[in-house]
Amino acid sequence: MTPLAPVYLRLILTMFFWGGTWVAARYVVQEVHPLAVAVWRFFFAATSLLAIVIWRHRRLPAITRREGLLILGLGASGIFLYNLFFLFGMQSMSAGRGALVVALSPVITLLAAAWLLKEGMTPQKMLGSVLAFAGCLTVIGKGDPLAFLEGKVGTGETLILGCAVMWSAYTLIGRLGTRSLSALVMTAYASGAGFLMLLVTALVTAPAQLAPTYSLGAWGAIVFLGLLGTTLGFTWFSAAVQQIGAQRASIFINLVPVAAVLQGALLLGERLDLSALVGGTLVIAGVLQTQQNGRLSTS
Repeated sequence: MTPLAPVYLRLILTMFFWGGTWVAARYVVQEVHPLAVAVWRFFFAATSLLAIVIWRHRRLPAITRREGLLILGLGASGIFLYNLFFLFGMQSMSAGRGALVVALSPVITLLAAAWLLKEGMTPQKMLGSVLAFAGCLTVIGKGDPLAFLEGKVGTGETLILGCAVMWSAYTLIGRLGTRSLSALVMTAYASGAGFLMLLVTALVTAPAQLAPTYSLGAWGAIVFLGLLGTTLGFTWFSAAVQQIGAQRASIFINLVPVAAVLQGALLLGERLDLSALVGGTLVIAGVLQTQQNGRLSTS
């Protein structure tokens, strides 16, 4: 076994966990209110991540006012809004189809960085972006790429597309945060901030839904989302970035929709139609095209 074999094995397992979050979410929101799922997910994720930070640093590192504002932005975009879109969207959309839509996130990030941060846009990246967007529109339009533009797609598809936008916002804000904070500290604090936003919203709008009277299966899905899909997945991925570099590690993210499709078929009996398979293939091909000789734009 080569010295890097354990790194690649943990990366593959991380993609398996991240693909599984789509299946777990689809399963649990059929029983538990999506907002309650989000609150409990990030109760487990934030407390465990903050515990790891304390263990590694012997304390909670102090932050500046600027860093605090960035953390609030991360918590609002990548935790609060992302999870509302994600979990409400999964009430009416299959796990595999949802994951194929969110696979578009790196391309949205790339285009946003080119527009807002004036990062270079090559013909190769533009071609990949067009392919990925065509594939995404095919998936959410169930074979009709113009359905979204004509307002003919469902609420679930629109919300999951919102996930991709929120993750791209989280990624761009995170680029600013990691200039002075470690990825672990930044994510732990953002998870804590997002958890508080989710908790306040739940207490104001649906406090009764937080009562922990869920089935064992629902609790298993929530714990999976919080500890394996978030805490363990993040720590393993960030460790891999340190060991083999962000570009090489990030290529593995393209396995997430594949893992979601396979697990959705095995665990939930989902079957994707031809439009989802063709569209998903275009999304992944487009994302890979934008990554050639360049840096992946997700964190």
